[in-house]
Amino acid sequence: MPSSQTLLARAPARAVPCLPLLPDAAQHGLGHGLALGRVHEACGPARHRLALWLAAQTTGPILWIAPEWGADQINPCGVMPFVDPARLILVHPKRAEDVLWSMEEALRAGTVRLAVADLPGLPALTPVRRMHLAAENGGKMGGPAPLGLLLTPGMGGAQGVETRWHLAPDHHCTPGAWQLTRLRARTAPQQSWHVTRQQGQALPRITGAIKAA
Repeated sequence: MPSSQTLLARAPARAVPCLPLLPDAAQHGLGHGLALGRVHEACGPARHRLALWLAAQTTGPILWIAPEWGADQINPCGVMPFVDPARLILVHPKRAEDVLWSMEEALRAGTVRLAVADLPGLPALTPVRRMHLAAENGGKMGGPAPLGLLLTPGMGGAQGVETRWHLAPDHHCTPGAWQLTRLRARTAPQQSWHVTRQQGQALPRITGAIKAA
């Protein structure tokens, strides 16, 4: 058993810099946000909106990678309520494997705070591990470590991601309401929250946790 002197000499665990999911996320049990220098996953019918919520809380350019043949191309006019479209760097690879390669290289360069990859399917474990390493190296370039966000269809399920989040509309005749679910996290259980945007708010707010059935 370690002596008391050894325990006292140990440095406290270093807090990992994070990007909040929403401005009031920490007050509702979502922790400090998504860890920088790591790759996270967003799925569900409103996953693109979740990516824009994150983008709205960053500064500088945002890299948005989507396959050239994809049907869900981002609309610059549609992103204006969240970010200046001039901040978006749109990349449209012709091959599926080039989407992952572009993401890895962008994270390694460390020149953008947020890199989003809109994937047509689930990536294998090896590319995700490579992206984690690239994001860690990108944080050694003098600025904050980049955050990688993978947008995946359906309920997601990419192996090796740091966290997985699902966002779906939950309007019920009230415009601007969603259900946000944490499907996977290394140190937190699965949990869902109500998210609502009031008129005049730039970003929505979490209005309460949803109790498990």
